[in-house]
Amino acid sequence: MTSQDNFQVPQRSLRQRLRTGMTDVVNLSLWRHPAARIIAGIVGIALFVTVFTVPLDFWGQVIFAAVSFGCALLLRKVPGRLPTLTMIVFSLTASLRYIYWRITETTGFEGFVDTFFGTGLVLAELYALTVLLLGYFQTAWPLERKPLPMPATLDTWPTVDVLIPTYNEPLEVVRQTVYTAMGMDWPGEKLKVFVLDDGRREEFRLFCEEVGVGYITRDNNRHAKAGNINSALQVTSGEFVAIFDCDHVPTRSFLQVCMGWFLKDRKLAMLQTPHFFFSPDPFEKNLQTFRAIPNEGELFYGLVQDGNDLWNATFFCGSCALIRREPLMAIGGMAVETVTEDAHTALKLNRLGWNTAYLAIPQAAGLATESLAGHVGQRIRWARGMAQICRIDNPLLGRGLKLGQRLCYLNAMLHFFYGAPRLIFMTAPLAYLFFGAQVFQATALMIAAFALPHLLHAGITNSRMQGRFRHSFWNEVYESVLAWYILRPTITAFINPRLGKFNVTAKGGIVDRSYFDWNIARPYVILVLLSLIGIGLGVWRVVVGDFAREQYTTLAINLIWTTYNIIMLSAAIAVASESRQVRKTPRVIASLRASISLADGRVIACRTEDFSQTGLGLALTSELDIPLGERLYVSIYRDQDEASFPAEVVFRRGNKLGVHFEELTTIQQVALAQMTFARADLWAQNWGRGERDTPLKALGGVLRIGARGFGIFFINAWRMLRIPRMTRRTGPTLKTGD
Repeated sequence: MTSQDNFQVPQRSLRQRLRTGMTDVVNLSLWRHPAARIIAGIVGIALFVTVFTVPLDFWGQVIFAAVSFGCALLLRKVPGRLPTLTMIVFSLTASLRYIYWRITETTGFEGFVDTFFGTGLVLAELYALTVLLLGYFQTAWPLERKPLPMPATLDTWPTVDVLIPTYNEPLEVVRQTVYTAMGMDWPGEKLKVFVLDDGRREEFRLFCEEVGVGYITRDNNRHAKAGNINSALQVTSGEFVAIFDCDHVPTRSFLQVCMGWFLKDRKLAMLQTPHFFFSPDPFEKNLQTFRAIPNEGELFYGLVQDGNDLWNATFFCGSCALIRREPLMAIGGMAVETVTEDAHTALKLNRLGWNTAYLAIPQAAGLATESLAGHVGQRIRWARGMAQICRIDNPLLGRGLKLGQRLCYLNAMLHFFYGAPRLIFMTAPLAYLFFGAQVFQATALMIAAFALPHLLHAGITNSRMQGRFRHSFWNEVYESVLAWYILRPTITAFINPRLGKFNVTAKGGIVDRSYFDWNIARPYVILVLLSLIGIGLGVWRVVVGDFAREQYTTLAINLIWTTYNIIMLSAAIAVASESRQVRKTPRVIASLRASISLADGRVIACRTEDFSQTGLGLALTSELDIPLGERLYVSIYRDQDEASFPAEVVFRRGNKLGVHFEELTTIQQVALAQMTFARADLWAQNWGRGERDTPLKALGGVLRIGARGFGIFFINAWRMLRIPRMTRRTGPTLKTGD
C-alpha cells in the first residue's frame, strides 16, 4: 500500500465547485476599481442585448434553451445570492428572447378576429413581463434587517401612544387587543393606549373606563379609518404612534423590538412588521391548507417588504407599525385622498425624504377574513386604492423619490391591474377553439421553443426566491379567484379616482353552516363551462376535421392550455365552498407548559393543545377522572413566569380536557393575554417555517384541489336544480363598482 492510498482527497460536488468559483470571481480585487465596473457594465449590457435579440432557427433555439435551463437547474440548489442573481439573468434572457421574438415574428395578424384576440394577448404578456422584471428588481436582494437593542437607561425611552381604531367590530374582538396593548413591555408612564371608536358605542366607552385606557370618538366618520386616526392625533401627544387594527393583537415585545431603529436613525419615520394571522383565511379554511401552504399575503410580508426595505420603500400597511409623530404631522397626518391610506401615507413620507423600514419578525397576530366574499371585498378596496394612487400621486412623477423607490411603488400599483391580463390568459385558447383565431402567427413548435423556456425559467427562479412564502402555481389560483372582481374597480378608479368609498373588512363573525357561495363562484363557473365547451369543440374537430400536422399541434397546445385553465378555475370554485365556522373567538393551536390545581390539593402538570380568549384545550400526562363542571385553577408558564386563572371543566375525553375561564378580572385578562396571544415566540415559530416549494409537488396539490373543485361544482349544480331558488344559500353580493 502506498502513502497515496492513505490520504485520499475528498471529491467536492459540482455544486460546491460552482459556489467556490463564483465566490472567487466576486472577490477579485479588480472590481474595486470604478473603471473596471463601468467597462464590465457596458460589456455586460451589450452582450445581454445581443443574446436576447440574436435570431436562431428552431434547433438553434432548442439547443440554446436546453443549455441555459440546464445551467439554471445546476444553480437551483447552490446556496448564496450570486447563484440567485445568475438564475435571474438566465430567466430574463429567456423571457426577453421570447417577447422580442413574439413582437417581431408573430404579430402579423390578418383579419379583425386575429388582430383583436392576438393584440390583447400580446398586451397581457407585456404586462406579465413588466411585473416579472419589477418583481426580480424588488426581491433579488432582501435587506433582512435585524432588531437593535434599546439603551439601558429608561429615561431615554420615548413616549408612545397606542391607537386602536374600530368601527363596527364586536367588543369581543377588540377586547384582546386592548389587553395585550396594556401589557406591552414599556415604562408605564410613557405608554398610553387609546381605543378610537368610530361606532360611538356606549359599551366600548364603559369597557375603556373599566380597564383604564383612553376612549376617543368624534361626531362624524369622514375619511373612515384615516380620518379616525387623524382625529386622535389632534388630542394625543406621544412622540411615537403605534397603530393596530382592532383585531391585531400586539406581542409584549413589540415596542422594544421596533424602537431601536428609530433611536439609531433620526430620519426614520415608520417601521412596519408583518401581518400574521392566527386564524385561517378563506383559502386556508375552505381548502384545508392552514399552515401547510403559505397563504396569499405571506409573499408580500415574507419577501416583498424585505426587498422594498433595501430601496427605502417599505409600505405602511395600516396596522402593526410604529410611526414617528413629527413626520406624520408634517404630511398632514394619514393620507385621506385614497382608500388605501396606509400605502399612500408611506409614499408621502418618502417624498419628503423620510425613511421607512421593515422588520420581518411577527410582532402581532390577528384575525383573517372569515368568508371569501369578505376577502374579495377587502382586495377590491386595495385594488381601487392603488389605482387611485396611480392617478393622483403617481410615484413615477413628482419630486422626492429615488429610482428604486419609484420602481417598488410602481410594481405595487401594477400588481393590482392583473384582472384583465389574467382573464385574457384564461380565455385566449378559447379564441382559437371557438373562432379559429390565430393569436400567434407562428408554428406550434416555434411557439413551444420560445415560450417554454420563458415559463420554465420564471417558474424555477421564482420558486428558489419565493419558496418559503409562495408555492408554485398558487399565484394563478389566487389571481383566478380575484381577477373578475378587481377588474372593474381598478379601471373605474383609474379613470375617475374620486369614485368609490372605504369599506370595512368584517372580522370576528361566524359561518353557521357550510354552503356553496354561488354569487362569488358565478364568474368561475361560466369560464369553466365555456372551457369545457371549447374542449368539446376541439375534440370534435380532431374526430371530423382534416388538419395538417401543424394544425393538430396548434390544437393540442390550445387544448392543454384550456385544461390547465380549468384546473385553476376549478380550484377557485373549491374556495367558494364555505366551511362551517361557529367560534367567535378562534382557538390557536399551541403547546404551552401548564398545570391544573384541583380542589383536593393535587397539582397536575400538563400542556395546552390550544387556547382562546375564553378557554384552553389541555393534554394531561394520563387519564384522570375529573368530572364535568369541576372548578379548578389553570396555571400557564412562560420561562420563569407563572399566571393562574379560575376555570371550569366543560369537556373530557381520555386524557384530553377542555376548560372555560370563569369571570376574570382586568389584571387576570392582561396576564392571560401576556401568557398566550402576546407571546412573540408563538408567531415566530410558524413564520416562514413551512415546507419549501417543490414545483412538481405544488402542481400535484393544485391538481387535487382542482379535481375537488370540479366535483363540488357538479354536486352543487345538481343540488341547485333540486332545491327551490328562494332556499339556496348565497353570500353577499359584491358591488365592485362602488
